[in-house]
Amino acid sequence: MYIASLITSAGALEPALIDALRNAWGGGDVIWLSPDEAAEFSITTIPENRWDVWADLQKQHVDLVVQPVKNRRKKMLLADMDSTMINQECIDELADEAGVGDHVKDITAQAMNGELDFDGALIERVGLLKGLDVSVIDDVLRNRITHAAGGAILLETMRANGAYAALVSGGFTAFTQQVAHDLGFHENRANTLITKNNALTGEVGHPILGREAKIQALEEITIKLDIDESDVIAVGDGANDLGMLHRAGAGVALHAKESVAAQCDIRINHGDLTALLYLQGYTRDEFVTP
Repeated sequence: MYIASLITSAGALEPALIDALRNAWGGGDVIWLSPDEAAEFSITTIPENRWDVWADLQKQHVDLVVQPVKNRRKKMLLADMDSTMINQECIDELADEAGVGDHVKDITAQAMNGELDFDGALIERVGLLKGLDVSVIDDVLRNRITHAAGGAILLETMRANGAYAALVSGGFTAFTQQVAHDLGFHENRANTLITKNNALTGEVGHPILGREAKIQALEEITIKLDIDESDVIAVGDGANDLGMLHRAGAGVALHAKESVAAQCDIRINHGDLTALLYLQGYTRDEFVTP
């Protein structure tokens, strides 16, 4: 058995749309998880025209996800940080302060699309930050970094239901530590910016946390918790997230680069982070607000 979920953040999910798709696919009764925002119904097989329907619904700002019914409610959240749990790329914000913003943003975009080697691209970008005063990190955290919509509710709700939450980023511990604390993650892993005399040296600590390190985090944490990888819902947006997205029981490409989303079966382009709760079958009434 499978569940077909339809989710939008526009507040315009029409009952007629749900009913038409349910009838076309021979689905079960429609269950509304949130009025005008999220609904689902069961189906016995994955329809051959799933992606054609998905493409049509995208034009209406509606996300469609088809996934197995079994083991929907997860015991662990594994999340990327930059452009996932927060709305920014931290290295781009630091680069703006260093006066090399446009150049670094271009490299970041290419790396997230998988067009550049992640490790090499990170080393190059951090090198351009050499000499930046460490106080700028606190300034960026305070004035530039904002939490992505729905993130705090996602964390509070999953934690209230016994789930473990890990933030795993190709960014920097100087940011993940604060974001993890603010949102309620149990742990965080990221790269380390090397400093000397209260300034960035332009170097990053090794080994670099990239794609393989995110997979390693998935393996290590599931073993520690004595749970299966199928018990994990992972979320990210960049090419370096694909490994963990493919390994997790549910890998969500959230507002992801097109080349990344194309490699994932669960794509959320219009909903916010609360979509990850709807995918697990939570109703709006079950959401826990911080």
